[in-house]
Amino acid sequence: MSVPVPRQRETPATGSGQAVLPQASLTLLVIEDDPAGGLTVPEILDADRHRIRLRTARNLTEAARLLTPDVHCILLDLALPEPGTASRAQASAAPSAAHGAGAADTVQAAATDQLDTLRRVLALAPRHAVLVLTGEADAERAAEAVRVGAQDFLFRDELDGRLLSRAIRYAVERKRADIAQYKLAESKLRAQENARLERGLLPTPLLEGSDLRFAARYRPGRSRALLGGDFYDTVRTPDGTVHAMIGDVCGHGPDEAALGVELRIAWRALTLAGLCGDDLLATLQEVLEVERPCEEIFATLCTVDISPDGRRAGLCLAGHPAPLVSRPGRPARLLPYENSGPALGLLPKARWPRRQVELGGTWSLMLYTDGLIEGRIGEGKERLGQDGMVEMINRHLARGLSGEGLLEASVTEARRLNGGELTDDVAVVLLSRNEA
Repeated sequence: MSVPVPRQRETPATGSGQAVLPQASLTLLVIEDDPAGGLTVPEILDADRHRIRLRTARNLTEAARLLTPDVHCILLDLALPEPGTASRAQASAAPSAAHGAGAADTVQAAATDQLDTLRRVLALAPRHAVLVLTGEADAERAAEAVRVGAQDFLFRDELDGRLLSRAIRYAVERKRADIAQYKLAESKLRAQENARLERGLLPTPLLEGSDLRFAARYRPGRSRALLGGDFYDTVRTPDGTVHAMIGDVCGHGPDEAALGVELRIAWRALTLAGLCGDDLLATLQEVLEVERPCEEIFATLCTVDISPDGRRAGLCLAGHPAPLVSRPGRPARLLPYENSGPALGLLPKARWPRRQVELGGTWSLMLYTDGLIEGRIGEGKERLGQDGMVEMINRHLARGLSGEGLLEASVTEARRLNGGELTDDVAVVLLSRNEA
């Protein structure tokens, strides 16, 4: 009983070398070194009665040249000899033309493991369906070929147009299903990796016993599905001081994200151990220098330590944008950023001055990464910048926004002004205190 062949919708190509399946005719690349033993079917039709176009290559070199994106399936003769060995026709004539050990060596060379050739084809065309052609005596090797990666096998003596056309159609469909399954598995692994990085980069703050309120937002840049190198943390030490930081590792990718996780964990451990200000940043620079994948990698950092009474803070900047502070009845403004130190990893034995800042009784302190201020405004090259960010925050404060709502509105507006997703990652942390 024949099995119906599924109808295939037109699918656009998604990359160089990827086989596509149009509504019109299919293209089959036959890799066969013996013209006399090749396909003898005069015309092959697919399920829609379209003629299947044939291309023939006598070796892998020709196959690589003929393997264009419009090829949908490859039919490989398992009798194709390895590169550098005799062809099938030469091998069959060799015993009558040679004598003794020389003839035996020639036959043995012609019988080289053809699965090596299949592996070469699979490496050459990882996104194409592959059928193998063999004799009935080689059924075991044909089954092994499927285990190696071929979609199906056909016996040379039973080959006809109807069988081949159906095999091609199913092979293409099966390959597409395999690719879709692989992409799904890859997507799940990426999501798991993203979740692990998120737990490391964006932790739960340790603020038990503090009257400060905490809010944070993170939005990855449009060029990546994974988190980038932005990280932040907030902890309260036993003396009642609240320490907060935000940082950004230059570059994007898993190495930078992993380095961001290491710096955040090191910062938390060193802070809980009692380090602060210049001593803390100097130690973090040592960690970065040891852990970074190359010497060009650096990281910017902003740290604040808020006194137990909540009215004062110490500020250290390592090449990072200055925080923004807002108080009731006053416009928001940037904290002083003169005499800040360089980014971590740029200068050996650098120093990072700690500046004392008066906060008052009721205030909000916003720490952010440069992804927020580097977004463009409109179609030109002008960027939002720190001044534009301060104006934006003041507009939202005038509307009565605070906490999570303030951060969400700010990130959303920066994205709108940019005309779409921001190029760089954005991390924002807001600490607030209400004396009343």
